[in-house]
Amino acid sequence: MNDFMFSNLRMKLKKAVRGEVPISELIEAGLKVGKNFSRQEEVKIDPSHCELITIGDNVILAPRVHILAHDASLKPFLGYTKLGRVTIGNNVFIGANSIVLPNVQIGDNVVIGAGSVVSKDVKSNSVVAGNPARFIKSIDNYLGENNKIIESTTIFDRKWKESNLTKTQRIRDMTEATKDGVAFMTSKRIN
Repeated sequence: MNDFMFSNLRMKLKKAVRGEVPISELIEAGLKVGKNFSRQEEVKIDPSHCELITIGDNVILAPRVHILAHDASLKPFLGYTKLGRVTIGNNVFIGANSIVLPNVQIGDNVVIGAGSVVSKDVKSNSVVAGNPARFIKSIDNYLGENNKIIESTTIFDRKWKESNLTKTQRIRDMTEATKDGVAFMTSKRIN
């Protein structure tokens, strides 16, 4: 079996087992996606109404994020399904297990905390979390707070990742670095 056939089979199996529709199929059906889009495992983007969803540049959808452009809660009672556009701006991170509901606009430079339910618009340059998602702080405050922590904690960089450490040594390093708090990883090489 060649690489193309194996890749195609793997996509079909994912779709059958997890319910994931390949991004290429969603784009063919009308989903609009910008550059540097990252969709992690088990993300569900409304396949039946993906033409109503626009995702900007530099967007990360963490595991098990759901983006819905329809709401069928009225169907058993009134016989109607509500539709609404979903627009996600540039430089957005949506945390694991979050749900974005129809008729929502998420601005640029936004972090949405894990487990959030986004039922209303999110302004640019903000951090939101919760059910329903609420404003927590500005992105500038969030980045400033974390930059201070980065200056005084362990950073695992590309050099560390590419080193010849055993898995046991890597586990020991990370366990030790996080015993009293957080550590950080980066794909950059830090001197």
